[in-house]
Parts: sequence; C-alpha cells; structure tokens
Amino acid sequence: MAGAVELEVAGRTVRVSHPDKTYYPERGFTKLDVAQYYLAVVDGVLRGLRDRPTTMQRFPDGVAGEFFYQKRAPKGLPEWLPTARITFPSGRFADEMCPTEPAAVLWAANLGCLTFHPWPVRRGDTEHPDELRIDLDPQPGTDFADAARVAHELRALLAEHGLRGWPKTSGGRGAHVYIPIRPHWTFTEVRRAAIALARALERRMPGLVTSAWWKEERGAKVFVDYNQMARDRTIASAYSLRSRPRATVSTPLRWSELSEADPEDFDLRTVPPRFAELGDLHADMDGHAFGLESVLELADRQEKDGGLGDMPYPPDHPKMPGEPSRVQPSRARKSGTTGSGGPPEGAG
Repeated sequence: MAGAVELEVAGRTVRVSHPDKTYYPERGFTKLDVAQYYLAVVDGVLRGLRDRPTTMQRFPDGVAGEFFYQKRAPKGLPEWLPTARITFPSGRFADEMCPTEPAAVLWAANLGCLTFHPWPVRRGDTEHPDELRIDLDPQPGTDFADAARVAHELRALLAEHGLRGWPKTSGGRGAHVYIPIRPHWTFTEVRRAAIALARALERRMPGLVTSAWWKEERGAKVFVDYNQMARDRTIASAYSLRSRPRATVSTPLRWSELSEADPEDFDLRTVPPRFAELGDLHADMDGHAFGLESVLELADRQEKDGGLGDMPYPPDHPKMPGEPSRVQPSRARKSGTTGSGGPPEGAG
C-alpha cells in the first residue's frame, strides 16, 4: 500500500493516508479516488456545509466495512476548523465541526467520511433552522420516478405559498427538495410546516403519497418524511457520496431534468465532469430566504377544520406535548391500548 499523499486545496495542504485502500470494492474506487472526488466538487459540497454543525458518516475501511456517525468533533481537529454546540432532544449537547473552508471537506474525507450530514442551522444560531428540507422516500413498490412526480407536485404547492425549492437525488431511490427560509422559526414550527406540506401532498395525490409514520400503513407510496425536520435529524448533503456499491452521489438537479433522471447515473466518476460543466445547481439558494407564515396558516386550517394535529416523533425524542401515540397500530389493536408504548417500526 502506498504511503500518504498530500493534496493542495485553497492554500492548505491536506494529508491523505493509505490512499490505495479500497473504499468501493464493486467499482475498485480507493480512498484517494474519494479524496480527489471531493476536491473536484469541493465548492459545491462546502456550500451545503458552510457554518453548519455537521455529522460525519465514517467508513474507515470502505463501504464493505463497519461505519459510524461521528457527531462530536474528533480529537485532532485542526485549529482552523471551528465547532458549534448543538443540543440533542435529550438535553445533552455536543460540539460538532462546522466546515468554513474547502480543506475541511478533504480533512474529513481522510478520516473515512463518505457522507456529510449537516444540520439545517448555522453555527451563529443553532436553534432556528434556515432550511426546510423535504425528504421524498419511495416505499417498496415505488421508485425514483414516483418521487420525481411527487416533487413536481410539491413544486406547485410551494409556489402557492410563495416558496421555491431546489431538488436533488438522495443518492438512492429518493429525492430531496430544499427550501431556504429565514432563521425565525423553531424546530417544532418548521417540522409542523413539513407536516402540513406532507398532508397537502397526500390530499392531492392520495394514490401515490403518504404521510403515515408507521411503515405498515404506508403501502406502495412515496412517504413524505416530515420527521427529517425534527431536532437532530439530518439529510445527506448535496454532493455527498453514499455508501451504495456504485458510489452514487446525492446530486442537485434542474427541475427540467428531474423526471428523466436515473440516480444510478450520478456517481463518483460522472458527477465531477457534470459539476465542471454546470457548476453548483444549488448555488443561488443562498440568495433566498422565504417565510413560512402561509404554510403554518395551512397547518392551522388542517388542525381546525380536519382535526389534524401533531404526528409521532422519532423514537429517540422525548414525548412531546400534543403528540399522538407512538404505539404501532397493529400492536395497539392487538393489545387494545392507545397510550404511548414501544419504539416505532422505523423512520423510513
């Protein structure tokens, strides 16, 4: 195995150890391939991470080995890489890295970080999200084409409320739509807005969309995962590699190409030339910050007129005021109970 190599990025030198280590066995991609990929798209990935507390999904031995999520900044964090203190639902806290310059991306890649999971907040204000992130998660029996159909309907719905979204692949079968917002609302309020949009989509496309938290109730539909806006839930950043065998990438798209896109086409090899040609398709997000007043008014109407209140939180959250039962519906029917109980089947 070759010794370490050094890469230059924006005036800093980043050391990449064990560059020949295989990270994606199916394609033969190495650790150096990963580092060079991130060097090629560093401006795009940094735009999505800049000043955000960021969890690293690390694969020290590549995708064939074990992985873990590193939330707390590791020992040996460079002095030029700042951190921010974030608070978990339990009330505990951690200091997470907050990338502010390109070298941070390569430094993390050298630690085996393949996927970056930034919070939807900036380090200057970690209590008020500045992005509303809509996760369209195809359930068994549906695929990316179905998620794309839902995304287009979401685009129309957002426009009705004075909002604009920027789409990307998840790197898997799903799609993400990001809406930049003013950092004015709490996590609870932004999550409530996501629930309102999920329910509106479900009403418009009942045969294709579900907001049901319990997997047993979703069917062959696209789940709008509103809990991705709960505190301490994150989504893979734009231009993040994923751990799938083909080394796919969560890739920003134009709305015009969404319906014909195949997520498998965007990977470690194909995204750099695409980025060189098109640049960062999410670059202009930073020039916008929308309000959620109209969507929160929709949430109020849904509750007043339809009795549609809160939805279950993820299992690691404490019980929240007004939250319905966390008992899996089939278990509740079997036991005849309606109170909160065991962990949910899954977050999707």
